[in-house]
Amino acid sequence: CDTAWVGDITYLRTGEGWAYLATVIDLATRRVVGFAVANHMRTQLVREALEMALRTRKPARGLIFHSDRGSQYTSASFRALLERHGVQQSLSRPRQCWDNAVAESFFATLKKELIHRDGWPTVARVRTAVFEYIEVFYNRRRLLSPLGYHSPADYERLAAATNAAPAA
Repeated sequence: CDTAWVGDITYLRTGEGWAYLATVIDLATRRVVGFAVANHMRTQLVREALEMALRTRKPARGLIFHSDRGSQYTSASFRALLERHGVQQSLSRPRQCWDNAVAESFFATLKKELIHRDGWPTVARVRTAVFEYIEVFYNRRRLLSPLGYHSPADYERLAAATNAAPAA
């Protein structure tokens, strides 16, 4: 884990207008390692999500970060953040949402299991719900078929135990 991450932004409807969720997902474990919710989708939003991931995971230099070609991800300040932490940037091909299928799949799951089941009167309320969904449910209890029906946290523990096991 922590060798390749993907990032993306999605829209969440609230009674106050749109909220925007930026996520950073580890490709190997599907764990959401960073996220941010705001009432805007400026570069600051994706920077906050990446900064959370960098702060909590402390990846080695050389990590690959993949995203679409949105202005937030191609901005000078975002690129400077990547460079400062030794992160290599990877960008999707133009108009190819399939290049970021892991992020798109997570957003579809989040919307089906949380967002579309309730009305969200405020950005603050949806921010709290997204935090609880990611940190309490998705990362720790949600079983994912690409992980052999383990949660991202369990899969990460299994991978760490396998890598730490002595060679026979």
